[in-house]
Amino acid sequence: MATHRPSEPDGISLRLPSPVVELHDDRLRPHDVRLLLKRDDLIHPDVPGNKWRKLKFNLAEARVQGCHTLLTFGGAYSNHLRATAAAGRHFGFDTIGVVRGEEHLPLNESLAFAAGMGMRLTYLDRTTYRRKTDADVLSRLANQFGPCYVLPEGGSNALAARGCAELVDEITEDFDTICSASGTGCTLAGIAARLRQGQRAIGFSVLKGGGFLNDEVRRFQREAFQAETHNWSLETEFHFGGYAKRKPELDSFISDFEDRHGVVLDWVYEAKMMYGIFARVASGSIARGSTVVAVLC
Repeated sequence: MATHRPSEPDGISLRLPSPVVELHDDRLRPHDVRLLLKRDDLIHPDVPGNKWRKLKFNLAEARVQGCHTLLTFGGAYSNHLRATAAAGRHFGFDTIGVVRGEEHLPLNESLAFAAGMGMRLTYLDRTTYRRKTDADVLSRLANQFGPCYVLPEGGSNALAARGCAELVDEITEDFDTICSASGTGCTLAGIAARLRQGQRAIGFSVLKGGGFLNDEVRRFQREAFQAETHNWSLETEFHFGGYAKRKPELDSFISDFEDRHGVVLDWVYEAKMMYGIFARVASGSIARGSTVVAVLC
């Protein structure tokens, strides 16, 4: 596997390692739990968190292959499309975003940002989009746009899992448990693969019916590290209705968290994880005396 690292061109400064800060919250004190935030959301405003970590080795591999164009997939509000467009601009790649559904003008804020970063947008009807990994669909895109380095939806693949694993190496504090939000299982797979003996990872699924992610985590680990680990688990009770869905209690939690700590949690991913952490602390599922790291991305 390629080990080349993309260089940082003029005009982009990545905050790496991302900071680790302790969260002081009176709800944790009775349980003697220490909570640290791994602020991957501060890596770069355009390519934050696991978006950068997933792209890092893929960008390097695209260069090794001599590809000058990145092609990837996403919904109309995809943060991955935004991040890929920004990374392409900063690192000198052309970018193509294949969007699920029909074109709607004016573009929403996410797609307008991607287009503003130079991404060429194209659209697939929902039936065809469900077949986006099929050879005939990929062949048609290749005929239309020429040679491209193809990134999967969400940017999740073996190289992405390797990139996510690196965040563990940046944490110098001792900890017992590390938590991340899970949409594809890739970040959890990478984190768990890099933990030391006795440490565990918990993924909080943001998808309704997210149990299938257990198989995805194992697949990513096999593909990226040629081995599965057994030091992780997946929580599936904190999806609040499913992907990109929310409920009043989640909104109240986000508002209260901002008031207490001055941190605005992303409601699609981070807030569901953080809500789950506090619920597990309160129930005793996270052991008394533990140090927990929560990854914000």
